[in-house]
Formats: sequence, structure tokens, C-alpha cells
Amino acid sequence: MFFASWIDQTNRPQCDLYLKMASFATSAPTSDKSVNSVDFKTSHADESALDDADVSNISEIAIPKHLSASIVVASGTHTDTRRLSSAGQDSNYPFDLHPFSASYLSERTRRPSVIRADSGAETIATLASSLTDSSLAPPTRTQTCDSTTAILSRARALQYEESPTINNQIARKQNRRSILHFAALCWCFALEGWNDGSVGPLLPVIQAYYSVGFSVVSLLFVSNCCGYLIGAGANVWLNERLGFGKVMILGSLFLLATFVIQSPAPPFPALIISFLFAGFGMSLQGAQANVFVGSLKKNKSSKLMMLHASYGLGAFCSPLVATQFSQARHWSYHYIISAGIAVSNVLILCAVFRFKRQEDLLLEIGQEPSEEAALNTTSASANLYQQILNIRAVYLLAVFALIYVGVEVTIGGWIVTFIIRERDGGPTAGYISSGFFGGLTLGRLALMYINKKIGEHRVVFIYVLLSIGLEVTVWFVPSIIENAVAVSFVGVLLGPLWPILVGHGARVIPAYLFTACMGLITGIGMAGSAALPFITGVLASKYGIKSLQPFLVAMMCTMVGLWALVPQTRRIA
Repeated sequence: MFFASWIDQTNRPQCDLYLKMASFATSAPTSDKSVNSVDFKTSHADESALDDADVSNISEIAIPKHLSASIVVASGTHTDTRRLSSAGQDSNYPFDLHPFSASYLSERTRRPSVIRADSGAETIATLASSLTDSSLAPPTRTQTCDSTTAILSRARALQYEESPTINNQIARKQNRRSILHFAALCWCFALEGWNDGSVGPLLPVIQAYYSVGFSVVSLLFVSNCCGYLIGAGANVWLNERLGFGKVMILGSLFLLATFVIQSPAPPFPALIISFLFAGFGMSLQGAQANVFVGSLKKNKSSKLMMLHASYGLGAFCSPLVATQFSQARHWSYHYIISAGIAVSNVLILCAVFRFKRQEDLLLEIGQEPSEEAALNTTSASANLYQQILNIRAVYLLAVFALIYVGVEVTIGGWIVTFIIRERDGGPTAGYISSGFFGGLTLGRLALMYINKKIGEHRVVFIYVLLSIGLEVTVWFVPSIIENAVAVSFVGVLLGPLWPILVGHGARVIPAYLFTACMGLITGIGMAGSAALPFITGVLASKYGIKSLQPFLVAMMCTMVGLWALVPQTRRIA
């Protein structure tokens, strides 16, 4: 028998170890004929580790796989059985090859560098003493696997975990993107509030400039209502075809067109058309923004309050500017400022949302789509309108939203005329409208804790009933100061209702229909901002502007009854 070996230069130290082990065997005394034979025992499970192709004339003595060195033993003519024994006949070679069963060969025999669990203490000590290279780790006991088949059967998919540093960087990037999304939506809502807040102080000027009465000037609100209704119906279809980002930009372009038409004080029919464009654009933007924030999983209620507080902030600032222009010759120049804000709104929406769909934008901030939404996307697309109309809560929330938004805009739009006509107020009465929208903003921010403490569904009844009481004082107390303070507190109490409505809708409407349903509810609600002011104008032309307060009280009482019918939890069919 002879030893043959091939050695990789890069792993020479460990290969030298195996050669030393071989030389240790050959240096044994030739006269000692009682040298123990070396047996390789294994279980029958190891038989699956080798096939017939492995049993050949040249067999590889186990060397670690990371080494490219092997010690090859020539086995003579025996290909089926082999055994190493000390019964050598040649004194120069104390070890000869003798037959032994091929079943003893296993994967375990190809890994002598790993000490088996059944290795004796003497064997471990011998191998440890042969380690002359300090870079080699001492051998240790390890439990070997039964076979290659067993190794494969116990394999598990690898799971990679990124380092904490990378996770922190991703989280910071997602957080920044989320802040940008929310800030862009707040700016969009501030522009909508700016538009609605301008109507009240400029309405008496518009009547005087065009020489029209209450009923004719109310056509502006009719046109605005039509725009909202068209937007509410088209929003579902546009969202399916275009997606969130494109619909938001489309709405902002219509709003920009509104202010461009209004700025040169056009003929009254053109002014009516501009209000139609405003209603359509604001309906699309309002529906999409409410749905986007309502779909968030983190701090949804707080963000809804802040989103609508930005609307109140815009409506608070606008009367301060519009009141100044109402006393100037070119009152319509107020809309030049509005057009400048609208241009910035278009640019911000393009830069932040980049015409993407809502699902893609939510993934950018680390929010996966809900399981329910993923499972029902296909069925929802097939018969979307049918599924929406089968939900009873949608009808109740839509009517409640219509009356609420109508009451809100009616107060902000007609209270100035009421104070001038019924309380003998001057041109500065426009600041009362600013006080109302300022209270709206304050209520949405300051009452968040009370909403959570009492419960959002229950607190709506408290706010509306208190608002009714304050409106009664405005009705019967002929004091400008008292009326101004009462109207401001009505704004504080009514402020949280719309964000509460959106958050409650997310709880009672299935997740996969929430976008479409809330878009429809928002669109119909925005239509109320035109419908109720128009009804107020019709009543004022017949009964006088003093009919404003009893009409508002009646609408608030209707809100209480509708909210009592809205389910508190989702009803499972």
C-alpha cells in the first residue's frame, strides 16, 4: 500500500496535520503485531450518504470541505469491501489494506478533522498534541448527523436580518417621507379653507357689484354644490383608473382655474362657472386626502384632527385678508393671492406624490396593505358601486356629513350678512367669520384628549347639543359681542366632528371598500357646503336673513338624530 496526496498551497498548515498523522502511523515499531486495527463504524442511516458511484478504486479520506487537499489511498482490486488492519506483511509498510464492508463508509468517515461524539480521550489527546500551528483551533466534540439525507431533511430556509444601523436608516427615511405626505395634504386643505373662508366677507360686495339679491347670489352655491356632486360621483371611477396622485393633481388644477377666472371680476355667469370648478376640484382633493389619512395605521385620529385643523387655519386667515379687499375698489384682486397659493399647491403635490397610487405611497412609509384589502381587491373592483350601496352606514354617514359641512360653511358664509343686517354691524363684521374658523381650528387641536377620554361616538352628542344652545343665544340675544363670542365657541365645538366622522367610518366600513366609500361620503358632505348655504339664501330672500338661526338649529337637531342611528361597530353579514 502507498499514500498519495495533493496539497493546496493556501491550506498547507492543515494539510500538513493530516500528513503528520499518517507519518505517526508509519513510525510505529514493526515488531509490535498487536497494534489495534482502525474501524469506521456507523449506523445504517449512513448508507444513504453514499451511492455505488462513491465506491471506486480510489476513496477519499475525509478532509474538511473548505480545504482543497485530500489524502488518497489506493485500495487494490477490492472495490466492494475494505478494512485497515495492522496485519501487514511488508515490514516497511506496517499497515495493509484488507477487505471490510462498504456499509462502514459514510459521510462521517470523510470528516476526520471533526472529532466524533464517541471518540475516546486518548484519541483526542493524540490529535491535540499534533497541532503545532497556533492558528489552528483545538479539536472539540461534535455530534454528527446521521446522513446527508438527514441533513437535507432538517434544513430550514435562511432568514436574513439587517443590521440595526440599516433598520434605523430605513425607518428615518420612511418617517421623513410620511411627514412630507402629511404636510402636502395639510397645505392642500389649508387652500380649501382659504377658499371657503373668502366667501363670507366678499358675499355682500358681490351682491352690490353685480346688483343681485339673495336668491340670485345663491346660484353661486348651487353651482358649487353641482361641482361637489359631480366630483363625488366621479371620484370613485377616477381613483380606480388614475390613482391617488393623479386625482389629487387634477383637483388642484381645477382649483387653480377657479381663482384665475375669479381674479379679474368676470361677468356673473363666468363667476358661477368658477364656483362649479371649485366644487369639483375640492371634492376630489378632500375625498382623496381624507381617505389617505384615514388609511394610516399610526396616529390616525391625531392626524385627521391636524389635517382638518389646517383647513380651519386657512379659513381663519382668509377672512382677515378678504375683509381688507372688501373695502377696496378692486375686491377681486383677493383671488390673485388665492391663485398664487394654488400654484404652490400644484407644485407641491407633483413633487411629493409623483403621480403614484395610494398603495405605492403607503409602501414608501413602511405600511403594508391590510390582509382584508388584499383578499377583496378583485371582488371590489368587479361590482364596486353595488357593494358600496349595500352598506347602510354609508347612507347615514353621507347625510350626516352633508348637514355638518353645510352648517359649518353656512355659518362662516352668512354670519357676516346676518351681523350687518340684524345687528347693525359695519364692514369689520367680516372678522366674526374669521373668529368662527379660528375656533374650528382650535377645537380640532385642543379637544383631542377629551375625545379619547369620553369616547368619540359619545362626545359627538355633547358637542352638538352645546352648539345648539349657543346658536339659540345668537338667535335671541341682540348683542354683537355676545354673538361673536358664541359663534367662535360654536366653531370650537363643531371642529372635531368631521375628523371623528372619518375615523369612525374606518371602523364601520370594510377596509377594502373604505377608499371608495369615504370618497363618496366626503364628496356628498362637501356638497353640503353649497346646498345648505343655497337653501339659506332662498329662505333669506323670502323671510329675511333672520331665518338663518332657526334653520341652523333645525339642522343641528337633525345631526343628533342621524348620529344616533350610525352603528358603533361594523356589522358582519
